[in-house]
Amino acid sequence: MKLPENTFKRRLHAEPQYGCWASFGTGFSAEILATTGYDWLLIDGEHVPNTVPMVLAQLQAVAPYPSHPVVRAVNGDKDLIKQLLDIGVQTLMVPMVESAEQARELVRAMRYPPHGVRGVGGGLARATRWDSIPDYLEKAHEELCLIVQVESRKGVENVAEIAAVEGVDAVFIGPADLSIGLGHPGNPGHPEVQESIRCVVDATRAAGKACGILAPVDTDAKRYLEWGCTFVAVAIDISLMRQALKDTLSRYRDSDIGPKPSSLY
Repeated sequence: MKLPENTFKRRLHAEPQYGCWASFGTGFSAEILATTGYDWLLIDGEHVPNTVPMVLAQLQAVAPYPSHPVVRAVNGDKDLIKQLLDIGVQTLMVPMVESAEQARELVRAMRYPPHGVRGVGGGLARATRWDSIPDYLEKAHEELCLIVQVESRKGVENVAEIAAVEGVDAVFIGPADLSIGLGHPGNPGHPEVQESIRCVVDATRAAGKACGILAPVDTDAKRYLEWGCTFVAVAIDISLMRQALKDTLSRYRDSDIGPKPSSLY
């Protein structure tokens, strides 16, 4: 059996890839999303109560479909990363990366010795297809993709050094945390926030790496694509479902349906 190809990684510098947040935490809902044509799905372990077994169920559910699963860990804990890689995560996103040293430690967590500290799961790991991939230990890193999130003032200040780290494949911008960290909570459109986002995109591209962002508002997504982002999350399943339900009800009940979903999440 051959090592599965990471199609998302292969296309990072090609045509734009459009993503959707997969936030319901079940294989059933993730599989539904996987049939809709998005290039990638973000299985969120930071703000959604996803455990490792729940992430596994979603990876298995979307495996037959072209949509590539990107898994966001709750943090950069090397033991958690080991578990996620062993269940078959090929593209990992880690939030709140603020220094090149932190980025280097994440790279080490994703690689086997002597280049890293990842433990060997062997026949216990879905990643090896239970020892059916004979050269997994030698080639695993070729199909693994590390995305680091820059979403703080410190991260922006250090983004050039972060993006330059060998083994970091892409930088992803978190507009919500960045806006609140810069003193403009709930306002990613503030000029200071926009300037910081542009800085991250430019520095990342200058390092030869791909840049992505969450942008569920159409005008934002188009602007970031023009700036050079190559993978953009343009939809969030929970927000879309909630708004569709409220809009449907409003056609039958003459009442205030409340505010639109936040543009941040």
